[in-house]
Amino acid sequence: MAPKIDPDQALLLDNQLCFALYSTSLAMTKLYKPLLDELGLTYPQYLAMLVLWERDGLMVSQLGERLFLDSGTLTPLLKRLESAGLVARLRAVEDERRVHVSLTAAGRKLKAKAQKIPGCVLAASQCSIPELVQLTRQLRGLRGRLAG
Repeated sequence: MAPKIDPDQALLLDNQLCFALYSTSLAMTKLYKPLLDELGLTYPQYLAMLVLWERDGLMVSQLGERLFLDSGTLTPLLKRLESAGLVARLRAVEDERRVHVSLTAAGRKLKAKAQKIPGCVLAASQCSIPELVQLTRQLRGLRGRLAG
């Protein structure tokens, strides 16, 4: 049996999960901005670089799946990373619709500069590592349930 929800309480802004996630996302992006400015990256570019540092040479479609982004959003982002000299895009010989994305030497080198970012985020969160691991696990579970 579903729990009873007070309709007035249900519509309070501070009781909205979506608002808690949205406002937390804004705060997280604000925290990352100066850290990423030092790297010359936007937040979405940083996420793409994280995936490529994890596994270089992915196809654009694989990168999009990993980041939950469509190619229309991802292509301009990758073009900017390519213009910055951090990645190279190469069409597959066997199927020109398939594009591989690989880190350049500069893109691989940038990883060393980025290694301080997780520690800065950990310190700013004022959480323990186990707390952040648990929170991340819960959010991934929620994302999976919402995605169906």
